[in-house]
Amino acid sequence: MKKIASFTINHLALEPGIYVSRRDAVGGDVVTTFDIRMKRPNREPVLGQGAIHTIEHLAATFLRNHPVWGERIVYWGPMGCLTGNYLLVRGEYDSRDVLPLMVETFRFVADFEGDIPGATPRDCGTALLHDLPMARYEAAKYVQLLEHATEQNLNYPE
Repeated sequence: MKKIASFTINHLALEPGIYVSRRDAVGGDVVTTFDIRMKRPNREPVLGQGAIHTIEHLAATFLRNHPVWGERIVYWGPMGCLTGNYLLVRGEYDSRDVLPLMVETFRFVADFEGDIPGATPRDCGTALLHDLPMARYEAAKYVQLLEHATEQNLNYPE
């Protein structure tokens, strides 16, 4: 079986950042998939399940309600390896195009207080698996990285 593109990235050289994972033609549109990498794969502890689940709820809610980007957001969700998230956006974009949006999104998560949207047993399949303090911590750490992003954090390593 042919290896899929995301398994051809050198994860041993991958740093946290924002990367274009792929662009796909869907009907008459292009959908850009972003790798929103928060952890150094295989070199540091992954995101806790409760933290990444909370980040998912908060970021997805924020992005889909965003006044400028909301209509372009196709999907936001965690990576199975727990080192980051995927963002799918309708349109052809580069990492720099969504960098301000990701700073805004993760600031929202870092500063969030109150009830997590959709975190009730009626609305969520694992309502007890949330960790707002760790989600806030991880988001604040990621915002600091994004505010100082370089080309290394915006282009996949060779």
